[in-house]
Amino acid sequence: MAFQIFTDTGANVTDKVREHYGIKVVPLTLILEGEELQFESTENFDYEEYYTKLKDGMKASTSQVNPAQFMESFEPVLKEGDDILYIGLSGGVTGSVNSAKIAASDLSEDYPDRKIRIVDSLGASLGEGILVVEAAECRDKGMSVNETAEHIDFQKYCMYQVFIVDDLKHLKRTGRISGALASLGTMMDIKPILKGDTEGKIVVECKARGRKQAIRALAEKYRDLAVKCEEQIVGISYGGKREDAVHLANLITKIAEPKKIWIVAHEPVTGAHVGPGMLALYFKGADDVRAF
Repeated sequence: MAFQIFTDTGANVTDKVREHYGIKVVPLTLILEGEELQFESTENFDYEEYYTKLKDGMKASTSQVNPAQFMESFEPVLKEGDDILYIGLSGGVTGSVNSAKIAASDLSEDYPDRKIRIVDSLGASLGEGILVVEAAECRDKGMSVNETAEHIDFQKYCMYQVFIVDDLKHLKRTGRISGALASLGTMMDIKPILKGDTEGKIVVECKARGRKQAIRALAEKYRDLAVKCEEQIVGISYGGKREDAVHLANLITKIAEPKKIWIVAHEPVTGAHVGPGMLALYFKGADDVRAF
């Protein structure tokens, strides 16, 4: 039985990749100074202007996808006789994945012969997107929707996601970290190294002095924790400073060159929470790597 793969804007998957694998996107909502915007594609989005305006104080917030929006996206596929696998933005930072589960439960009553599998990626940006692409490759190899969902549900714990930001105020303002954690950002030239934990929440991994040392610390995490580098896609996302992303990619390549390195501007919805100057690294480690 065929199945369709859905994700959301947070996966940061490019149009080219999405179209190649036939991945469907449920748009997240970005609210800029009172105006609601939804993106299935951010290919033509002006990232430089966006992150500059955030730095200058532009107000930005987001809202999660509600169950009705998921039902509207899922139902046409179910009517066509296909099953669904949805891989969503971390439940540790948004309630969207719970909305997807509510929609799946309601739709299952009307389409009892269809399978709807919901997987919380525990990640954002390419920490989510790389898993989505892996799911598409599993499907294309002939794996069923259940087999693919179980595979991704295991692999998400192998996906290590570590990042830095220029200013913790954006994460504090949007409730993604506590005030106590945000206070670290006021210390003299101290850059907290943040990561997604086993529940997909944002926690402090370690600290570095200055941005240069912080970028090096990201590369050192790859050196210490990445496995089977030559077989994997490594992701890098950035908020307005591409030169830092390229520098990090060069450090990664010198340590152990992966199969591919994807560098993307960090999509604007979760970008509203991490703010300008963020830089993130996504790679596969051991089964329990998220606990390290």
